[in-house]
Amino acid sequence: MTEDVQKHSVHTLVFRSLKRTHDMFVADHAKPVSLDETSHKVKMAAKLRADYSAVLHMPVLKEGKDRPLGSNMHGNQNYAQPGDDPEYLITGTHAYPSGPGVALTADTQIHRNPSKGGVHAMALALPPSQARLDASRTAASVGDIHRHAGGAERSPAPHSHAMSLLEGGGTKNSSLVARKAPTMPKPQWHAPWKLFRVISGHLGWVRSIAVEPGNQWFVTGAGDRTIKIWDLASGKLKLSLTGHISTVRGVAVSTRSPYLFSCGEDKQVKCWDLEYNKVIRHYHGHLSAVYDLDLHPTIDVLVTCSRDATARVWDIRSKANVHTLSGHTNTVATVRCQAAEPQIITGSHDSTIRLWDLIAGKTRATLTNHKKSVRALALHPRQYTLASGSADNIKQWTFPDGNFIQNLSGHNAIINAMAVNSDGVLVSGADNGTIHLWDWRTGYNFQRIHAAVQPGSLDSESGIFACMFDHSESRLITAEADKTIKVYKEDDTATEESHPINWKPEILKRKRF
Repeated sequence: MTEDVQKHSVHTLVFRSLKRTHDMFVADHAKPVSLDETSHKVKMAAKLRADYSAVLHMPVLKEGKDRPLGSNMHGNQNYAQPGDDPEYLITGTHAYPSGPGVALTADTQIHRNPSKGGVHAMALALPPSQARLDASRTAASVGDIHRHAGGAERSPAPHSHAMSLLEGGGTKNSSLVARKAPTMPKPQWHAPWKLFRVISGHLGWVRSIAVEPGNQWFVTGAGDRTIKIWDLASGKLKLSLTGHISTVRGVAVSTRSPYLFSCGEDKQVKCWDLEYNKVIRHYHGHLSAVYDLDLHPTIDVLVTCSRDATARVWDIRSKANVHTLSGHTNTVATVRCQAAEPQIITGSHDSTIRLWDLIAGKTRATLTNHKKSVRALALHPRQYTLASGSADNIKQWTFPDGNFIQNLSGHNAIINAMAVNSDGVLVSGADNGTIHLWDWRTGYNFQRIHAAVQPGSLDSESGIFACMFDHSESRLITAEADKTIKVYKEDDTATEESHPINWKPEILKRKRF
């Protein structure tokens, strides 16, 4: 007969096992591990050097008072010597030798400040660190932007109630100050623009505009497959040109010869002789609709861009296709030329902007910050800068490398056209018929226009497809979806008193991308 085994509760068995384990491995499991004095001193000295080296020279209190960092902490130097009276003592080389390499004398070995306030005042007088400078910075002006151009697209630190310690030595007298929020510089005042004339004549959407160099007339191309030439002063029709078999998407007038260039959805690029009003050259090569074109300002070169995802560079006289600029992965919607590098800029539905080397025919830089199709580009006539328009934002860039300047947010629509004049007025025209006018330097939106559609048109036929300043920059011409051309001019009677800037130094809301 087997003996009865004594039964214990699970609770008892677990704690009996636990006690045996503790007895075996730890004599007293509640006792902390003994402190190794040498290791602790090395650790604290390293921590002081790493974290507090910038303030170790600051004044300290003697024993019995609140002790700041750096005072007699495990092997570190004690700046208050025993036996001195309990005043602030400053020793060492900080600020006291008359120049580099000059040794301290007995007189300068120990300096006493008269009071706690005096020491604190000296701490506040120390040169500010970069952190404090950054904290108090306001939004960058254009001058700042150009001085700091070259960095990647950046945004100010987001506004928060984060507090930063004033660098006064880390003593109990250090005060907390709020970080100053970045603010927008005051924009330049611009007179408001008003509708001056509505010109009718096209039978389809007006898709493109060009003003001739003499500022006497301008050209429009439209969905009715015609090109019309209008008198700029009176708005009267001077001439109609037919030849395209589909929508005319781009027109340009040469400053170097009496030629007009046009392109359209029929894949054709034509050169018109304005002395005979007929086509004298065709430029064959694009595989799909040609959406835009531009003339190089100093050499006889024409650049076109197309739905076939390429831009092509043509020799005007020989009709030769000098370069085919490949790299975009979707429709190239807009192209601009300038005399300086980069000489060609393209915007595409693949949401990128490419800066091209005209000589090599290769991409110099690709700007990938936009998230939506880039349909409009505008080059500043005086500055070495560019604006690009997309449904997500208008962005400004500096040449030659395409460094980001700032976002212009608020035109929440598909932006089809942009123009900028020498006075720093940037115009953006959108698919919904709205026009926004911006101050170029600050990005302040000083006016919004939504002109009524032509009588007989639907409200849905409100849309801006192209806009351009004339050469005097006193008139703004827009091409619209209600088949009209509208001319705007500045309000001559407006003053800064009658139309004050509705501006508040609000916190900047620049997005990173």
